[in-house]
Amino acid sequence: LMIPFGVGASVYIAELAHPREREILKPFIEILAGIPSVVIGFFGLLILVPAIKFIFGLSSGLTAMTGGILLALMAIPTVISISEDAIRAVPQSYKSASLALGASKMQTIWKVIVPAALPGIITAIMLGIGRVVGETMAVMMVTGNAAVITANPFDSVRTMTATIAAEMGEVAFGSIHYRALFCVGIVLLVTTFLLNVIAHRVLKKYGIGQVQ
Repeated sequence: LMIPFGVGASVYIAELAHPREREILKPFIEILAGIPSVVIGFFGLLILVPAIKFIFGLSSGLTAMTGGILLALMAIPTVISISEDAIRAVPQSYKSASLALGASKMQTIWKVIVPAALPGIITAIMLGIGRVVGETMAVMMVTGNAAVITANPFDSVRTMTATIAAEMGEVAFGSIHYRALFCVGIVLLVTTFLLNVIAHRVLKKYGIGQVQ
């Protein structure tokens, strides 16, 4: 959900939108990226949870799928913003050469411009994933907060971040439970760190700053 919507929207804003339309959409997307997670969680609780319950005929819309969709929606503005910058950084000569050889505008976009901007787009996707890996409040509000391990997307679950937030205030200091929560935190820290390292290495090696 995050990748097709994010990349598609960035292509539209960078290459197809009218300049005045772009001036409106770009700041709007950046504003969306800065909305507090509790506000997004409240939106999911009021809109997304009843929709999932109705569409799939569930007894409750507080499921893992609801949390996944909400996280994807949270990551999309980040992916759009960075991907759009990467696409617009592709030299105009690439586009001109493709059009001069007889390619259509859509062929130029998908076979020349997007492949040239692909490293920046990949970086945007990684940063979008990193944006939601540590998310706590929004998923706690819409996933049912059930401490179970399941592969069924229609079951209620609790994320690692929500587990730390829900249990750290009640656990006995120095206990095995306390140490287990710290281990969960270390896993999240390492995961987020690796995602950011990979994203920055891709950006440094192939990134939008070297395309120009």
